[in-house]
Amino acid sequence: MSSTSVIWQPQAGPQTALVTCPIFEVFFGGARGGGKTEGSIGDWLQHSDEWGEGANGVFFRREQQQLDEVIARTESVFGPLGAKFNRQKSTWTMPKGGRLKFRYLDRDKDAENYQGHSYTRVYIEEATNFPSFAPIKKLFGTLRSAKGAHTGIRLTGNPGGPGHAWVKHRYIDPAPQGYQILKDVIEVEGFSPMTRERVYIPSRVSDNRMLMENNPEYIANLATAGSASLVRAWLLGDWSTPVGAYFTQFSRNRHVLPARFASLIPRTALRFGSFDWGYASPFSFGMWAVSDGSWGLPRGALLRYKEWYGSTGNPNEGLRLDAPMVARGILNRIGSDNLSYIAADPSVFKRDGGPSIAESFAVEGVYLRRADNARKSGWNKVREHLNGVLGDDPTPGLIRPPLLYILDNCPAAINGLETVPADSDDPDDVDTKAEDHAVDDIRYGVTSRPWIIDNLPPAVVSSGPTLEDLFQESERERLPGLIT
Repeated sequence: MSSTSVIWQPQAGPQTALVTCPIFEVFFGGARGGGKTEGSIGDWLQHSDEWGEGANGVFFRREQQQLDEVIARTESVFGPLGAKFNRQKSTWTMPKGGRLKFRYLDRDKDAENYQGHSYTRVYIEEATNFPSFAPIKKLFGTLRSAKGAHTGIRLTGNPGGPGHAWVKHRYIDPAPQGYQILKDVIEVEGFSPMTRERVYIPSRVSDNRMLMENNPEYIANLATAGSASLVRAWLLGDWSTPVGAYFTQFSRNRHVLPARFASLIPRTALRFGSFDWGYASPFSFGMWAVSDGSWGLPRGALLRYKEWYGSTGNPNEGLRLDAPMVARGILNRIGSDNLSYIAADPSVFKRDGGPSIAESFAVEGVYLRRADNARKSGWNKVREHLNGVLGDDPTPGLIRPPLLYILDNCPAAINGLETVPADSDDPDDVDTKAEDHAVDDIRYGVTSRPWIIDNLPPAVVSSGPTLEDLFQESERERLPGLIT
C-alpha cells in the first residue's frame, strides 16, 4: 500500500483565500509573518497545476539578490514535486510544463524590457519597496494567454517603505478590512466599457499558525524591533502611520486646520504661491498667506489655504497638460487674490530648443520666480517650521506653536507631509522616486520666506498647542465652532 506525502498546502484563512481567489488583482498581506511568500508560492502551484503548459509566471522583487531566499524556499517545495530549475536563467519548469521566472524590477525602464512578453501570473513581492506604481502598472499589459488560462497579478507587502503611500491609496483606503471587491470601469474608444476587479486580502502573524508553533518567540522579536509605530505596522498591519516617513514632525492634529479658517485671513495679508512642475507626473501649486499675528496664527507663520494638484487620481500619474493650460488653470484659481510672487521649480526656467515653461506661463500672465532648490537645507527649514523652532532655539526642550499650517482642503500637501519616505541611501533627503511633488512645492514656498530669530513666538512647556491656543481672544467669538 503506497502512501502519499503532502509537500505543501495552504493554511486555513488568508492563504486559502489567496490560492482560491478568482479576482484579477490581489494585494495580500499587511503585516510581518503573515505567510505572504508562502501564499504566492501556493498560488503558483495551484495555477500551474490547473493550466499546465498554459501557465507562464514571473516573480519580481526590486533587486535580484532579494529573490535568493524566495528561490531557496521554492527549491524545497518544487523540487520534490519533480519540477526542474535552470539556475542560469532563474526559471522553474513545473511537472505539467508551466514556467516561472524570477526577475528584478525597479524603474519604468526595467518594465519596458518585458514588452511583448506574455504571462498568466505576475507576482510582485514586497510591493511597498517600490516607490512608484508606474513600473508595476506597465506589467499589466503582459498578462494574456493564447491558451485561455486565467490571468492575474498578485502583490504582497507590509506597511512602510517608499511605496507605502501608493499601496495604501490603491488597496487599503478603499476597504481597510479587506475582502471587498473593488471594480474599476475601463473605457476605451471603440470598445464597450470593461470592468477590472481588485481586492485586498489581509494577513497577519496570528494567521500564520505554523510560524506561531515553530517560532513562538517571533512576536516578541517583532515587539522589540523598534518604535511603537514600527511595531504596530509590522505586528498589527497598521497603515495609519507610515514607517520610514521623512517628516516625523508632522501631525494632523497640530498642523491641519479646518477650511473655514480661511475666512480669518484678512485681504491685506501677504499672499504668495509655490509651484512644482510636472507633466507625466503630477504638478503641484500652492497658495499661502503669511500671518502678521493678528488673525489667530503666530506672527510669521505660513498657512497653505488653497492648492491645485495635477494628478489623475492614480498614484504619481500626471494630467499631461501643456504649460499654457496649467498657467491658465493657475490664473483661474488665483482669482482676485493678490499673490506677491510664485516661487517655482528651477527646472521651469530651462530652455530646451524653445521657450521655457516659465516663459510660456508669462505669456498667459503668470509670472514665476526661481525658487531655492537646495534640498537638504530646504527640508531642514520645512522641519523647523513644523516644529516652530528656527535656527539656534534659545529654549531647547520647550514646545512652540508651529509656523506652518495647512487647511484640510489641501489633501495633497497633507498626504505628502504625512507619507513621503526618507531616501534609504541618504536619510537626510526624501526619496525622489516616491510621489514628492507636493512636498517639493512646500519646500519652495517655505524657503522663499526668510526668518528673523527675534520673530519667534514664545515657547511653552506643553505636550503641544491645542487648536484653541491658535486663536486670539478677539477671534473666538467669530468662529466658536472651531474651538473645541
